[in-house]
Amino acid sequence: MRLDGQLVKKAIPDASILFDTFPQESLFSIDSRTIKKGEIFVALQGNHVDGHEFLQDALERGAQGLIISAKKQQLLKGIQKNLLRDKLVVVVNDTLKALYLLAAQWRTQFDCPIIAITGSVGKTSTKEMVATILKLHSDDYLISHDNQNTQIGLALNILRMRAHHKAAVFEVGVSKRGEMAKRVAMLKPTTALITNVGHSHMEGLGSLADIALEKRDIFKYFTESNIGIIHGDNPILSQVSYKHPVVKFGSKTCNQIQVRKVHVGNNNITFILKIYKTKYSVTLHHTHLGMVNNAAASAAVAYLLDIPVDTIIEGLQKKVTVQGRFEEKFLPAGKGVVINDCYNANPESTKASLLAFQHLNTKAQKVLVLGDMLELGVNSPFWHRQLGRFLRKVPSLRHVILVGDLVKWTKKTLPLGLTADVVSSWKEAEALLKDKLDAESVVLIKGSRAMGLDNLVTSFVNAKKQKQRST
Repeated sequence: MRLDGQLVKKAIPDASILFDTFPQESLFSIDSRTIKKGEIFVALQGNHVDGHEFLQDALERGAQGLIISAKKQQLLKGIQKNLLRDKLVVVVNDTLKALYLLAAQWRTQFDCPIIAITGSVGKTSTKEMVATILKLHSDDYLISHDNQNTQIGLALNILRMRAHHKAAVFEVGVSKRGEMAKRVAMLKPTTALITNVGHSHMEGLGSLADIALEKRDIFKYFTESNIGIIHGDNPILSQVSYKHPVVKFGSKTCNQIQVRKVHVGNNNITFILKIYKTKYSVTLHHTHLGMVNNAAASAAVAYLLDIPVDTIIEGLQKKVTVQGRFEEKFLPAGKGVVINDCYNANPESTKASLLAFQHLNTKAQKVLVLGDMLELGVNSPFWHRQLGRFLRKVPSLRHVILVGDLVKWTKKTLPLGLTADVVSSWKEAEALLKDKLDAESVVLIKGSRAMGLDNLVTSFVNAKKQKQRST
């Protein structure tokens, strides 16, 4: 299986191959800044940047080929001739569409299990837990990179599939109606998992019922030979008829993969995992109860891939750290710990994060930096008021810094006695937080990605690196 002219023409009928030196091992990139030697650069037209402006830059960095728009073909004349020698150059009408078509055609060459994972919360963490289990069993599995779950990210990861892979696991995200159908039309998964359905991307998806409908489209092309995996405790998923077999996970006795006797203590979670009729003791090195749900989902995926149960249990108990998901970072000069949970936020994930923070066993003072939860539509004020009320369940919290505009609603419902500051940006929060941090502080940072709270985390991490360089 390799990229050649026949495959390109079959996938993209309008393609013209100007330079036809096809690489032996074809990988693709859409970013000239991070492109690796031997990769093919796909020049996409973005909202603010046109990839065609960086064709020479990509070639100078070692790109083995280019996929460009016919409208921009004249740009090749300005590229040094030696950079195009022994390269691949494909001209198409629409480079984005060409990327999708190429990925869809590449997918047709494989008959190994293809796992798709979606859900309002826990997609990446579940995928990484599955990856840990599979790596214990064998290295011959493809796991999609990081959180590359958009249509573009999915296409790039499909094109990484190779004949030696025993299975491939992909994370699939959606934020607007109709996106799931497009994603699975390209991926054609053989097994799919919905971790849960919650209040996320409501501006683009609508009500909770609409979100569930969109998520369930991950099964759009399933037949009786495919298996879907769903959160059986979630009525909006479990009380639906499916045309294909379904495996359920959760705490209820009706689930084939069942979680029982969950206990949080000593910064660990212990529980009994029942896989069909057999029980296993599991310990997670975490305080986030969402990881129990992720563990059960991961066990279901691995079980359907015929991974030995002993390997599944061993893999579940290995600590999985995912960037931006309740990720602990130690600060310089004994200035405490920051928990980075600001990859994104919705009501369910934020409440789960706050409970995990409460369960964290520490003598340090606990400080919360809480940013706006975005894309919740007209009900945004309601959900932010609910957060203020929910903080009563975090009595160990000493201070909260609220960042943004919507969190002003949160301030109105904070528990009596909890001190709070309200600021408009992460920069302002940084100044306040510096005064709060000491050797006995632990700070949870949570908010939607667009709030930029990851910059707040980075500023303290960079301070640590700067300290190391100066000593």
